[in-house]
Amino acid sequence: MIRITARISLDEREIDESFIRASGPGGQNVNKVETAVQLRFDVANSLSLPDDVRTRLSALAGSRLTNDGVLIITSQRFRTQERNRQDALEKLVDLVRRATHVPKVRRPTRPTLASKTRRLESKSRRSGVKKLRSPGSGDE
Repeated sequence: MIRITARISLDEREIDESFIRASGPGGQNVNKVETAVQLRFDVANSLSLPDDVRTRLSALAGSRLTNDGVLIITSQRFRTQERNRQDALEKLVDLVRRATHVPKVRRPTRPTLASKTRRLESKSRRSGVKKLRSPGSGDE
């Protein structure tokens, strides 16, 4: 079990890993060894996630989520399979942890009467200053 929060943990059997050839660092091994990791997690059918977290995770995943609801995370930052596995798993845990955060509901507010009055007074004061600057308003 992979612990996300105190009440959420992912079953390791729900995560599918496959290894692919990576571009980037690796020297001569880059053409021979499959060091990049492609991690797949079925968000839509996961029993480990509550419905609200599943919905937010789907929104956070964006283009990494397939039409079937499978989250695909690829890691090829390091030269070894093991470090790439750890990196992909950390990315998944971080994404699920961010999805557990419930966004604060914004309640729209209205301006107070005093703030409306101050705004209108400053507008009229500014208007008066501009009128005094215009030609023909003063006595010549």
